[in-house]
Amino acid sequence: MIDYSPLWETMRRRGVTQYQLLKGGIDNKTLDSLKKGRNITLLTLEKLCSIIDCTPNDVVRFTE
Repeated sequence: MIDYSPLWETMRRRGVTQYQLLKGGIDNKTLDSLKKGRNITLLTLEKLCSIIDCTPNDVVRFTE
């Protein structure tokens, strides 16, 4: 199972808002997918890491 809770914690720690993600090219549909734990593309993961200045481990965690 995919868990995006690290994303929200990383954003909080770094002071990044959802508005900043939108301005950086992440659309509302993608934000909704993240909130609901749905799949995202690697390109989206790369964009998130670039905007937040983090690694994929700071965005997603895989659980059983």
